[in-house]
Amino acid sequence: MSKNFKGIILAGGFGTRLKPLTNTISKQLMPVYDKPMIYYPLSTLMLTGIKDILIITTSKDESLFKNLLGNGERLGISISYKVQNYPNGIAEAFLIAEDFIKESNISLILGDNLFAGSDLINILKYAKNNLSGAHIFASIVNNPKSYGVVKFDKFRKIVDIIEKPLEAPSKYAVTGIYFFDSSVIKKTKLLKPSNRNELEITDLLKLYLKEDKLDFSILGRGITWLDTGTFESLHDASSFVKTIENRQGLKLGCPEEIAWRNRWINNSQLKAFSSENLKSGYGEYLLSLLDEKIF
Repeated sequence: MSKNFKGIILAGGFGTRLKPLTNTISKQLMPVYDKPMIYYPLSTLMLTGIKDILIITTSKDESLFKNLLGNGERLGISISYKVQNYPNGIAEAFLIAEDFIKESNISLILGDNLFAGSDLINILKYAKNNLSGAHIFASIVNNPKSYGVVKFDKFRKIVDIIEKPLEAPSKYAVTGIYFFDSSVIKKTKLLKPSNRNELEITDLLKLYLKEDKLDFSILGRGITWLDTGTFESLHDASSFVKTIENRQGLKLGCPEEIAWRNRWINNSQLKAFSSENLKSGYGEYLLSLLDEKIF
């Protein structure tokens, strides 16, 4: 079994691919159908059983995230905040979060990534509970050249991870959620900035690979992974959520429901959330959970 696990949501950056929308608001606060984008990665961490969460954002947007989520107490979790003044690479998150991580294992999820699927949580929980280094989650994509791509040998063992390759060695892209043991801080401090002047997450993963401590899981058919960082992908994500919710009558990325089902909050607290959001329909959904439990 794993030791204490904490989570980081990386919600910084300038959102340049979504300008002019991001001139006034963080990308991770934009709507994906009926919820702020950050609700989806937050929900993924909560579904995995992680209750101690750090949100890394910009100084401009920090107060907006605090206004939305507070310290997490209302969800039965703990949320704290750190600032990344400039997007110096995903791996920089571990240096910013050093005091937060301490000796814990850590999950990092990108604030513009959406995951959904019936077997997703079982895969994440298994990896979390059996962590022995680092663990990545790969998904088949149609355009692997736009991502970090996993190269396998004939025994289906990882031999390399190539960032945005000209010729992709596979269709398996590294998704925006990662698990690391507490040695991640020490390893991150060994990294040197890339040609983009960033601390690359791919270079960090290669340090684990060199020690033969990089495991992986495949997010196969039935599991959806969406990166919502462009106009088209933001629209696609909203359409996906709308379709699923309207078809099933169940919400995706609903942290209040997850907190309630995990018994981190009680019926009275769920009712309080409901009363604050009745006119949007979000509150009606939360209230309906008390009448008809869906397992």
